[in-house]
Amino acid sequence: MTATKLMPIPGHIDPVPVPRDVTPREDGRIDLIGLPKKRIAELFETAGLDAKAAKLRAKQVFHWLYHRGVTDFEAMTDIAKTMRPWLAERFVIGRPDVAEAQHSSDGTRKWLLRTADGHDFEMVFIPDADRGTLCVSSQVGCTLNCRFCHTGTMRLVRNLTAGEIVGQVMLARDSLGEWPKGGGTMAGLDDEEDEGSYSADGRLLTNIVMMGMGEPLYNFDNVRDALKLVMDGDGLALSKRRITLSTSGVVPRMADCAEEIGVNLAVSLHAVTKDVRDEIVPINKKYGIEELLQACADYKGASNARRITFEYVMLKDKNDSDEDARELVRLIKHYKLPAKVNLIPFNPWPGAPYDCSTPERIKAFSNIVFEAGISAPVRTPRGRDIDAACGQLKTAAEKKSRAQRDREELERIYAEKEQALG
Repeated sequence: MTATKLMPIPGHIDPVPVPRDVTPREDGRIDLIGLPKKRIAELFETAGLDAKAAKLRAKQVFHWLYHRGVTDFEAMTDIAKTMRPWLAERFVIGRPDVAEAQHSSDGTRKWLLRTADGHDFEMVFIPDADRGTLCVSSQVGCTLNCRFCHTGTMRLVRNLTAGEIVGQVMLARDSLGEWPKGGGTMAGLDDEEDEGSYSADGRLLTNIVMMGMGEPLYNFDNVRDALKLVMDGDGLALSKRRITLSTSGVVPRMADCAEEIGVNLAVSLHAVTKDVRDEIVPINKKYGIEELLQACADYKGASNARRITFEYVMLKDKNDSDEDARELVRLIKHYKLPAKVNLIPFNPWPGAPYDCSTPERIKAFSNIVFEAGISAPVRTPRGRDIDAACGQLKTAAEKKSRAQRDREELERIYAEKEQALG
C-alpha cells in the first residue's frame, strides 16, 4: 500500500492516513473521482474498514460514482444509512468548478472550468445529428507552441490529474442530463427497470476526443488512468472505439498509447515538408515526419476499420498547394497507412500569423486526396462565435484578465465587510 501521511478530519481527534499520491483538500477529505475501484478499496481499508468490507463498499461506491453519477453519499441507497455519514466525513465526490458556460448558435457548448488551485481550462461539447462529441483537455495551457493554435500560445501551467480529466466527462453528463434516471429504490424503480434509461437535451454524449487544451501524451499516466475509468464496463462504459486521442507527434509515447489505452489515434500533421512543419508544429524538430509516420504505421490496432486520422489545418499559401496534397498522398501510401485526413479550415484569432485558405483552394486540395482513394472531408467549423472551434481554446479562458479577477475579488471583500457592518 502507498506510503501515507496523517491528515486531520474535522470533528475527529484521531487523524486519518491519507495516501501521498492523493492531493489532500483543505478540509482533509479525499476526492474519489479519478480513482479506480481497487484504489478506493485501499483508501476505505486505510480509513478503518476491514478488507472484506472495504472491497464491498468500494464496489458499491464505484457503481454510484461512475454509472449513476451521484454527487452525494446520501443518494447511495444500497449503503446503510449509518455508513453514509462515515463516508461523507472522510471522502468527497468532486466535479470541476464551472467559471463560465457558453452556448453557440450552432448548438456547441463550451465550459470554462477551474481547478481547486485556481487554474482555468476548457472543454467543448459538439452535437451532431448522429452523435455528441466531448472535446476534453489534458493540461492547463500547452508547451508545444504550434504557431497556428491559440492554445499553443499559452504557457503550460500544469498537467490535469486523472480526476480532473474524467471529471470533465462527469460534468458533461451532469449538464446533458444523461445519467440513468433515478437510482433504484430512491426513485421507486428496480435496477432492471431503471437500467439504460438515459435522457439528454436532444444530444447524447457518445464520443470523446482528447483534443482540448494540452498534449495528452505529455500527461500520459493521468490520461491513461482517466480513460480507463471512462472505458470501465462497470462505470462510464464507453467503448474505446468511441474515444480518439490526438497527438502532435510525441513518438516515444505512441506505442504506449496503443498498448496501455488502445483508443483511436489522431495525429496533428498539418504539413508534409520538414521546413513548413518545423515552423508551424515545432515538435517536428525533435520527432520528424518520417519518424512520426513510422510510429503511425506501427500503431497497434490501426486498420481499415479503425483508421488513423491525420488533422491538417488549411493555411493560405503555407501548406495548401496541389503539390502539398500530392505529397500527403505519397506519404500515406508509402507508409501503407490506413488513414483518413480531416481538413480543418483555419480558425482565426487576434494576432494570428496566418490566414485561412480559400474555400476553392480547400476543395481542390480535398479533391486530390479523395481521387487517390483517401477520405479527406472538410471539417465544418463549430462554435466559432464562442471561440470553441479547433485551435481557439484560449480566448474564453482569458476573457477575464488577472486584473479583472483581482477587482472582482476586492468587490467581494468590500461587500462582505459592508454586510458585516450592517
